[in-house]
Amino acid sequence: MINPDTSFIKKIESRLKFIYKDKLDKTILADLLHVISSYQISSSKGAKWNEKDVVLITYGDSIKNAEEEPLQTLRTFLNDNLNEQLTVVHILPFFPYSSDDGFSVIDFREVNPELGDWRDIEDLTKDYDLMADLVINHASSKSQWFKNFLKQHGKGKNYFITEDPATDLSQVTRPRSTPLLTPYETADGTKHVWTTFSADQVDLNFSNPDLLVEMMDILLGYINKGARIIRLDAIAFLWKVVGTTCLHLPETHEVVKLMRDVAEFINPDTVILTETNVPNKENLSYFGDGDEAHMVYQFSLPPLLLHALHTGNSSYLTSWAKSLPQLEGNKTFFNFTASHDGVGVRPLEGLLPDDEKNTLVENMKGFGGLVNYKSNPDGSQSPYELNITYFDALKGTHKGEDSLHAERFLASQVCMMSLAGVPAFYIHSLTATPNYYEGVEKTQHNRTINRRKWQLDELKEVLKNDTTQKKVFESLQQLILLRKKQTAFHPNAAQEVLDFGNDFFVLKRQSQEQSILAIINLCDEEKEIEIPKGYGFDLISGDKFTSNKLNAYQCLWLVKR
Repeated sequence: MINPDTSFIKKIESRLKFIYKDKLDKTILADLLHVISSYQISSSKGAKWNEKDVVLITYGDSIKNAEEEPLQTLRTFLNDNLNEQLTVVHILPFFPYSSDDGFSVIDFREVNPELGDWRDIEDLTKDYDLMADLVINHASSKSQWFKNFLKQHGKGKNYFITEDPATDLSQVTRPRSTPLLTPYETADGTKHVWTTFSADQVDLNFSNPDLLVEMMDILLGYINKGARIIRLDAIAFLWKVVGTTCLHLPETHEVVKLMRDVAEFINPDTVILTETNVPNKENLSYFGDGDEAHMVYQFSLPPLLLHALHTGNSSYLTSWAKSLPQLEGNKTFFNFTASHDGVGVRPLEGLLPDDEKNTLVENMKGFGGLVNYKSNPDGSQSPYELNITYFDALKGTHKGEDSLHAERFLASQVCMMSLAGVPAFYIHSLTATPNYYEGVEKTQHNRTINRRKWQLDELKEVLKNDTTQKKVFESLQQLILLRKKQTAFHPNAAQEVLDFGNDFFVLKRQSQEQSILAIINLCDEEKEIEIPKGYGFDLISGDKFTSNKLNAYQCLWLVKR
């Protein structure tokens, strides 16, 4: 047992008072401290991140082999192919679930037996740091908690939010077009339960302090099992107050701060990452005053970068990048271009004109993409996300498909890797996976288009033969290894966004030891550029760069040598 010191207790008590106000009683603080004291404190191993950090995003069964558990297959594949490249593996929810490919959790404390068990998770942590999801906003309607809610007896009976369907909820921000309230028959009659994402994903009631204590125990349990990065899924929707948007409420921010305090107390190396697929300014708010999230997703990057490469126009991407704050200490960005979800459209709000956004949406349909929609307060619907693999999203430009597919895609990844922050690759970006229509037909869910399950032998064959997939995979292997050696790519190294015209995206990254000029030609044809004096050696080609011309989608990492 550990005994938290007075200053820590006062900080936790202050957080709880802010969240619960007059509802707070001393038993809640005592219960939370009891949970905290049941875990061992770990000592810090050093800085939270550096230029060597690279994240893989994957499902536990993205690669399968009939002869073993999927988590074992994943570990073997990574050790055989990406051991030198990766430092962190984000295994998307690996718990028993009932829908949404893991994000409708039945049991937060168990590993899905179809993937393996806790020993398999712990084996992975011997080779890589683990990033795990705390699916915090909702639980499965098949969970024991919700079953107890329906019976109105046992743990969970007060863990869910009910509301009178006559209540005006028009101000609530909706990420889906499905009903906000879902009727369920309980021991006390019909109850209309809050379901932000689907009828099977029932929102948890954090106005009940007992639930907060329970979730804190689950959080610390993940850290105890080896998770270093905790991804707070759908955190922006956590707190509900009728008459508001129920998005980014002050109590939600305070819960994140509390989780950071508690997590770092148990293990100072823990990183809290907020998943907030919202407009840019709202997304950045989760850094707080340096006391909230350590890391936030760059949700505006995937759609802005896609638009830039689709149009050959960097102006909107450059303008956004120039607006980003320089982050120091224990704050940085989580950079990515693709994940298990689609390419979010909401993060373009205020950054890209509506006509440009609508044209991009329509053109992605032309590349085989699908679109998910959300409901608006006025009853209308608008695009919420593009459902398409990032690889297929770049099979052409606004002019149509062309022969520069791989070059364009690799340019997108170099751009992402050049930005300040920690780079993350979805498994299907590394393997250049095309749209998975067979899966969509099977599940009837648009997001399945980007969630293919590779058979190990099939994937090995694809990566061995003379395929585009092999070209992309091997190119990214080499680029990642090269990037990891450059101190100027430390997540917090200085970043200056330069304007070299709309054909290019240009960054200057600077550490004490090194300066790198990253230049990406966003166009499908050769372009001229005037390189600043002194930057004469290109790390990517491993040779001097003396020309003033870049080929279509050519990328440079120039250093002074």
